[in-house]
Amino acid sequence: MTESVGKERFPSIPERISGLGELAYNLWWSWHPEARMLFKMLSRAAWKVSVHNPVKMLHDLDVEVLDAASRDPRFLRHYDAVMARFRAEVKTASGWFHSNITDPGMSPIAYFSAEYGLHHSLPFYAGGLGFLAGDFLKECSDLGVPVVAVGFMYPEGYLRQRIRPDGWQESESEALDRENAPIRRVLDERGERLIVKVPFIEPPVHVEVWKVQVGRVSLYLMDTDIELNDPWNRSISARLYIGSPEQRLKQEVVLGIGGAEVLNVLGIRHSILHLNEGHPAFAILERIRERVASGMTFDEASRQVRATTVFTTHTPVPAGHDVFPFSLMERYFHSYWPSLGLDRESFMKLGMNPADPGAGFNMTAFALRMSGYRNAVSKRHGEVTRRMWQPLWPELPEESVPIESVTNGIHIPTWIEPRIQLLLNKFVDMDWMNEHDVAETWRLVDDISDEELWKTHFWVKMKLIIRMRERVRQRWLYENADPGIILASGVLLDPNALTIGFARRFATYKRADLILHDLERLKGILNDRWRPVQIIFAGKAHPDDDPGKQLLQRVFNAARDPSFGGRIAFVEDYDEQLAQYLVHGVDVWLNNPQPPLEACGTSGMKASLNGVPHLSILDGWWVEGFNGKNGWAFGGDDMPDRDAADAEAIYRILEDEVIPLYYDVGDDGIPHGWVGTMKEAMISTSPLFSARRMVKEYAGRFYQAALKSAEEGDF
Repeated sequence: MTESVGKERFPSIPERISGLGELAYNLWWSWHPEARMLFKMLSRAAWKVSVHNPVKMLHDLDVEVLDAASRDPRFLRHYDAVMARFRAEVKTASGWFHSNITDPGMSPIAYFSAEYGLHHSLPFYAGGLGFLAGDFLKECSDLGVPVVAVGFMYPEGYLRQRIRPDGWQESESEALDRENAPIRRVLDERGERLIVKVPFIEPPVHVEVWKVQVGRVSLYLMDTDIELNDPWNRSISARLYIGSPEQRLKQEVVLGIGGAEVLNVLGIRHSILHLNEGHPAFAILERIRERVASGMTFDEASRQVRATTVFTTHTPVPAGHDVFPFSLMERYFHSYWPSLGLDRESFMKLGMNPADPGAGFNMTAFALRMSGYRNAVSKRHGEVTRRMWQPLWPELPEESVPIESVTNGIHIPTWIEPRIQLLLNKFVDMDWMNEHDVAETWRLVDDISDEELWKTHFWVKMKLIIRMRERVRQRWLYENADPGIILASGVLLDPNALTIGFARRFATYKRADLILHDLERLKGILNDRWRPVQIIFAGKAHPDDDPGKQLLQRVFNAARDPSFGGRIAFVEDYDEQLAQYLVHGVDVWLNNPQPPLEACGTSGMKASLNGVPHLSILDGWWVEGFNGKNGWAFGGDDMPDRDAADAEAIYRILEDEVIPLYYDVGDDGIPHGWVGTMKEAMISTSPLFSARRMVKEYAGRFYQAALKSAEEGDF
């Protein structure tokens, strides 16, 4: 099929600057500050009102503003420069991947994920898994990795969070305004919206296909909310992580099998399948079924598919692995397994976990069995994962279990604060961004003067606090929010106080309330007259996770407790935009999950990139990242009364190390020792924990070998 998409709907844009429409629909602008500046130059007020969404902004702008811009020599110079760079980057098939891994003629790599964190205007993410997938696509675009991505277009997103006066989280649905988001319908040959039937599901389920352009990478998203589907099936893709097991199974069938069918209908043949977690693993079945239909046996087909499949597992938390009852699997797959040449027992064994064989069809066990390349997302997580899944390879010792590790990384251009980027442009090299995974590049950070780095950080910190206050002001103005909520939301924060940030999903194992373990000791730390400390919390509990909501309630109630003096704040409705402000603007990033349940954790990487030192338990990426000078670490070993011991460690580190260092200010008003730690955080973590290093590692360790298998197998 020859693909087309809905046109940019901006009739008011003059021809001279018509490329603005094309640019607005490609998220390339989201990680290129010069492109964002182009939209700001049209109208800073409109950019702010649109919440940094150029599609909405262009729809709302007055024609007179656009006409004036089309005649403004200064704007046109900037426009021509940005558009020239944009088109040069997104139109070329060359890049690092084609120079180092394979030629441009190879079939693309299909990347499947249940969520993508790309920008807050597209709320198709719930947390770290989604942000990792979004960063992965952006870096693939930068490096020229030939990736095509598949996921869901969730019209209701994840959840909008509202906190009641008693601190209980409530969820609000807000339908995605598709006409004002950087997403477009895919059209068929007749110019009508593309509808694809998911194979083998009865009664039939259809998906409408949408497209998000991420630089050079195309992301296809499926939507079941169409009139062709039965009412109970229209909600399959309504929102992330549906609670009902049957609806969740249908969601994963549509994601894996339906996603594979979408690529077939579009005529996109892929050489490699890369699964981001177990949710889309049924795509493996569809690849096998196609080969069996062409005349192969199941063993032949599965051997070929296994040799070209990469599986990334993200969680050591047992509840994070989907397991479906065998009876439910039989209901939906009884007509499918014959097409694979299997009987019921053989099919069910594909997803059986030997450690718990009666539990059901385990999506992670299935994906591990059927993938030739398997990886955890940090070295520590690799150790935990090999131990967890050793029963799949009972003949092997734990250390030989064939699960490798590729530590996650962050997309540097997305997560660096623009003012920090300008500092690096000035003191490091104007072209440092092209070599940001090279350690030597970052050693030049030491050339930045302490005064300039500190003043820049303080400006960014003020930006965070002002943004928090403005959010609260809007809620007070338009919603007449309870005064207790207003006071708990950060209006009393002091920009001169040492500020700790804690923002992540409120799951019990992440222990958001650990720092509240000894309230009297914490009050002494926060309310010190001469060396005050304040904490900003943010995050959401899953809508069905009452223990997580209770944890959040405890944190919120501490924020509104007057005995803490307004030095604890909870910012509701945490999203990608707020995450940007927080990882840029706090002074210390706190992370204290129960080990070994942190697979990686990328928020601390984002903070360190911007000179915000990490205070973390030794788990996930911090086991690799901590060097004794770039932050603080505690509690890596098992111990009795873990919570009390870890809380004590946090208090002690704050009292003895963090607070004295922060408040040791020279006669020039600069805390030189603290700035030294900021620099070390940037130098030591930024190149090693970049998405560029991560994607290059996937390419060199997995894609290269899998592409060779694909070429030899002629598929």
